[in-house]
Amino acid sequence: MTGRHKFAKLRAKMTPARRARNALEAAKLDVELSLEELRRSLNLSQQALADALEVEQPAVARMEKRTDMYVSSLRRMVEAMGGELELIARFPEGSVKITKLVDAE
Repeated sequence: MTGRHKFAKLRAKMTPARRARNALEAAKLDVELSLEELRRSLNLSQQALADALEVEQPAVARMEKRTDMYVSSLRRMVEAMGGELELIARFPEGSVKITKLVDAE
């Protein structure tokens, strides 16, 4: 698609000072954030995230408002923001990291 760029390319154009500020902000994230709050805390516009995901900006707005989505879609969005998605199941006996989910895409 024309006019589309991976977030890694956009991030590479940032100054080292800006990347450091973004890293500090990411480190201060609250334990619970909506996808919109997460995106904003990383100083990403919906358009920048849309470019990284290779979708139109309204698709990002819809994703941020969803109450239910595929794990693969959530993983893709988190990775486009520069993160990594982990799933943890918590039980009274302890927590278990869930691995080996098959990506349906």
